[in-house]
Amino acid sequence: MAELQDELSNITESLKSLGLTKYEALVYIALLKVAGATATEIHEISGVPRASVYPVLDRLIQRNLVSVSNTSPKRFDAMPPEEGISNLLTSIEANAEEAKKVLTDIFSQRVGVERGTQELIWSIYGMENIHLRIADLIHNAKQNIRIFSSVHFFTPAMIDTLVTAGDHVEIEIIVDQWPGTPPRNLRLLIKKPPIGHEIGNKNVAGGVFLFDCNRVMVIMGPQDEGLTGLYSESDGFVRFFSSYWRFFKDWARKE
Repeated sequence: MAELQDELSNITESLKSLGLTKYEALVYIALLKVAGATATEIHEISGVPRASVYPVLDRLIQRNLVSVSNTSPKRFDAMPPEEGISNLLTSIEANAEEAKKVLTDIFSQRVGVERGTQELIWSIYGMENIHLRIADLIHNAKQNIRIFSSVHFFTPAMIDTLVTAGDHVEIEIIVDQWPGTPPRNLRLLIKKPPIGHEIGNKNVAGGVFLFDCNRVMVIMGPQDEGLTGLYSESDGFVRFFSSYWRFFKDWARKE
């Protein structure tokens, strides 16, 4: 008896993790035990208070977990577990996609928060994570993108994203070389800059990515190991690397 109670408790918690309330889980489980039941019978089988049974059944019908007959009194039946759980998962995925869309819109429109003299700098580890953040920054740029970097950091996916963004924002890039024909909507200054060098036996490279003159991503580290990105929207950080960009732009224009 104790084992059965524990099993019921466990499956109830599992259903709650899929978005059901305790009473909804208990009613659904109760209906799986019988081939159709009235509200009174469901109350007796599930232990859910009589006054709560109908509101719970209404919610389960909306979730496509329970069907109802047109007889009098009404009889309720549970969807088979395979179909019921599939319906729950479909609903969760749809809600998650909607939440992601709304939260992404909120994130893309966020504004800075005054924090006194504190300037926030975030560290991002690993090339994959850095590329994902840069792709997001490129996508949300409104006016201009300025890059001073080794070609090592330009993946085909990043180049495609830059070319797409180049149709609506100004993009300037200082780079040591370029794979293939330079796209027409990107302003390239191709010159061997002093951003790649060896320390010991390791080839170290760096890159500076400026977005709309108010966000900066700086990348540095050994090319064959884990890289680190420093991201900030602080005025001091942005001013420093904007000056850094202008210095190397002037340098790159010289013969």
